[in-house]
This record gives sequence, C-alpha cells and structure tokens, in this order.
Amino acid sequence: MKVLYFDCFSGISGDMTLGALVDAGADVRKIEEGLERLLGKRVKLSFEPVVKKGVSAKKLRIYIGDQEVVDGHAQGHVHGHEHSHIHSHEHSHGEEHSHSHEHSHGEEHSHSHEHSHGEEHSHSHEHSHGEGHSHSHEHSHGEGHSHDHDHIHSHEHDHDHSHSHGHHHEHRHYSDIVRMIEKAEFSPYIEEKSLAVFKEIGLAESKIHNIPLDHVHFHEVGALDSIVDIVGACIALEDLGIERIFASPVAVGNGYIKCDHGIYPVPAPATLEMLKDIPIRYTEEKGELTTPTGAGILAALVDQFCPMPPFTVKLIGYGAGSKELSQQPNVLRVVIGEME
Repeated sequence: MKVLYFDCFSGISGDMTLGALVDAGADVRKIEEGLERLLGKRVKLSFEPVVKKGVSAKKLRIYIGDQEVVDGHAQGHVHGHEHSHIHSHEHSHGEEHSHSHEHSHGEEHSHSHEHSHGEEHSHSHEHSHGEGHSHSHEHSHGEGHSHDHDHIHSHEHDHDHSHSHGHHHEHRHYSDIVRMIEKAEFSPYIEEKSLAVFKEIGLAESKIHNIPLDHVHFHEVGALDSIVDIVGACIALEDLGIERIFASPVAVGNGYIKCDHGIYPVPAPATLEMLKDIPIRYTEEKGELTTPTGAGILAALVDQFCPMPPFTVKLIGYGAGSKELSQQPNVLRVVIGEME
C-alpha cells in the first residue's frame, strides 16, 4: 500500500502542500490539464527552487491565461514564465516582493482596505466592490503569517451565485465550488477528495458565522489560487498513487492576526474549528503557520495523526512557505513510501 506522511513541523498551507507533492514527483502537466478542465482557461504552474534555512523546497506560482494569480486574483501579464519559479495560495503570498495596486471588483459593495501579510512583502489594495454598502478597513496578517495564499473570509449574502469582478477576483459560494468540481468530470478519487476539503472549510465557516452552509460566501478560499491549491493537490495525490495519509501534530504558530472582523488569536476561529480532534502545537514563531486551507486539507484527507509509522521511504518532497522563520525552515515535508 502506498502511503504519504505530512510532516507539519512548520505548519501547512495549500501552496506548501502542492509544492511538496510536486517536489516529491507529481506530474505538473497532469495537474495543469486537470485545472484547465476545471477553470476553462490555460493554467501554468511554476515551481521555483528556494532554500529555507538550508532546505531546498519548491515555491508555487500560478498563471491563468496570460496573468499571474496573486492573493486570489489575476493581475499583470506573463512574460516568459515558462521556467520554474513562484503563495499566500497561502496563495499565502509573501512572495518576497512588494507591490501596490488599485482595482475595482463588482462585489455589490464598495470599500477600500489595506492588506499587510508579514510575508516578506507588503502590498496595499484599494478596490471598490459593489456590494450595496461601503466601508473601509485594514487587513493585516501579523508578523509571522507564513503563508498567504489562502486566508478565508466568508460573508452571507442574499444571492447564491458566483460573480467575478473587474480584476478577475472571483468570490464564490460553497455551492458554486461544488458545481465547478462536479462539472469538471474528474475521477471519483479527485472529485471526492476535493469536495471533502471544501466541505470541511465550508462547515467551519458556517459554524463560526452561524449561517447555512450554502450561504457561506468564500472571498479568498473561493478565489482562483485556493481552488488551484486544493484541487491541484488532490490531482497530485492521485498521480502519486496515494492510498492512505498520515500526519504529524501540526504547528500553528502563536500570537494574533488582524482580519476583517478584528484581531483574532492564532489559530483563527475557522482554522481552529477544523483542527478539532487533531493534535496541534504552538511554537515560538509568531503569527499563523497553519492556514485555513492547510487545516481543511488535514481535516478532510488525513486518516491518522501520529508519529511517522513504519514504512519503506521512496519519495520525499518539500513545499516552501513565504516567510523566513527565525528558528526553522518554513517548509512542509511529505514522505511517501510503501507499507505492508
């Protein structure tokens, strides 16, 4: 039996997961083809070799059509990005660069906000959303937010359809994502696992915000990068032939993060909800080490949390987070092997 072990000593995010699976040998083109079928657009995944505290790992960068996806929406144009390089899926994208941009999204409300992800880059966004009301806020993910691809914010609205905005930033309901996956005609393995991850995230948001599951409105987990992280990881797991998944206790970081609704302790409420019945470990590293998407992957896909069980190791992969941690490599390690 082919098994996989998630070694979450520096936490886990969606882009770290996909990077580690590709580093372990998953077929990138097969993942891209599946995502193209899902999204109806050309998809290019680039994996840059980076070194985190002496450990070489893969850092993910996503291109859809002729644009790079950063923090959930497409922006800019691709110029010769056929080589491997990259978040915040988190995607978690503290991608060690800084940028600012202004754009408008048709979200039926207008607001401006500033995001600061302590991910070795800073960026500010000013956008107007048409969501029937206006407000302004600052959105900052504390100093140790190691992955910035997939921070989730959900809101309840009176409509249940997906809508895309001027900057290709798509906000979807849980039911929209389910329909997308079901229409893509994936194998039962990929469809079941992808839907399971999104359901875990949706149920957590539903409970935290006290709204029905179908009314959960994903702002960022419904964005392109998080969909790529989750579905891409499930395609990679099938390609690698994984039959059973184990995982270590999960490092979550510590301290506080500032989100839309205020300042929250780490883990954030929805993340902690998904980590119920999973052994977690606080660290000296400040900020959020395990993101909502990472927690959803663990909650939905892992069969057992334990020290690494006895099996013959065949493949090892490392996926890089964005932030440079002070005491340890900011990577997710996957170990793949054969178990009797």
